[in-house]
Amino acid sequence: MAGKKDYYEVLGVSKTATDEELKKAYRKLAKKYHPDANPDNKKEAEMKFKEINEAYETLSDPQKRKMYDQFGPEGPSGFGGTGGPFGGQGGYYSYTTSGFDGFSDFGDLGDIFSSFFGGGRSSSRNNNRPRQGDDLKYNMDISFEDSFLGVEREINITRNETCNTCNGTGARPGTRPEKCSVCHGTGNVTQVQNTILGQMQTTRPCSNCHGTGEVIKEPCDMCRGKGTVRKQAKIKVKIPAGINDGQTIVLRGEGEPGSKGGPKGDLYITMRVKKHSIYSRSGDNVICDIPITFTQATLGADLEIPLVDGTKEKYRIPEGTQPGTKFTIKNKGFKAINGNYQGDFVFKVQVQVPKRLTSEQREILTRLAKTMNEQPPVRKKGLFNWD
Repeated sequence: MAGKKDYYEVLGVSKTATDEELKKAYRKLAKKYHPDANPDNKKEAEMKFKEINEAYETLSDPQKRKMYDQFGPEGPSGFGGTGGPFGGQGGYYSYTTSGFDGFSDFGDLGDIFSSFFGGGRSSSRNNNRPRQGDDLKYNMDISFEDSFLGVEREINITRNETCNTCNGTGARPGTRPEKCSVCHGTGNVTQVQNTILGQMQTTRPCSNCHGTGEVIKEPCDMCRGKGTVRKQAKIKVKIPAGINDGQTIVLRGEGEPGSKGGPKGDLYITMRVKKHSIYSRSGDNVICDIPITFTQATLGADLEIPLVDGTKEKYRIPEGTQPGTKFTIKNKGFKAINGNYQGDFVFKVQVQVPKRLTSEQREILTRLAKTMNEQPPVRKKGLFNWD
């Protein structure tokens, strides 16, 4: 063990680090160097991972830390006991090289590794238990109107489905898988080594049965022992009115088939709502620009507002309406998916100024301008951009 790194240095903490600081540093490093998180550099990651666990196992125990601080990483010369310089069987270390999922939120240390520091207890995971199938993801493009009204669509997805020939066993009809003689059906093989810190136990998937716990001597001709076949499936999807861009619909049980009798995974369908040339969305409100003439803005007018569902709503704008004024039609927006309310239809008026006028129209406007004590517009460079 000559040349062993300082445990404080390994964890990147000071010698006065608190238990919480030690735990935080350990969690961060254990997640970073777990072998399953480093498939391209697994051997080096495994060595680093062991080193991190040795360091934390020592410094997290008050008695071991006290002895470590006194004698250093090499331990006291001639210290007795079968468990290394810190005595007993407390140097137990275990991890499983299959099923790495990023540790989620990392939880308690007992959730990270089964039987962690467990005094020699096995932490093999049972690969024969029922497992849920993988989830599938699908992106669906829909129109603005479809997101407003709701729609039913049929999609085609390619997924694994249970082989009808062998009913998912992977074995030729009339035969069945046999229990692996190497791992005795557990799917894992365990190796125990005695180190200066005590026993170190590593658990790996059995190479004989590839972690399944079973060996198929006569594979099914249809699925070639996999128990599943690739197929195209047609699935009807009901898209609710009011669904927004980026929202996801979950279809339970429409994912990949489970193994060992486990349930199917789910299908996650994410909506991609196409942009509309007229309407836009803000929350549950529909936003729209409505063009009006300057005479309508001046005198007021009854407008027919085109709604998203294809109907029209009559709306009276008052005289003297200014450009950019917003008006609201209640309860004509998007339906709330998780509520009983409905958004509004909000439109903003855009006053259009004519670029060309007849001589009669020009004369009328000129007289109007005089009655309003205004300077008559100058041709070509005037207020109305005549040309």
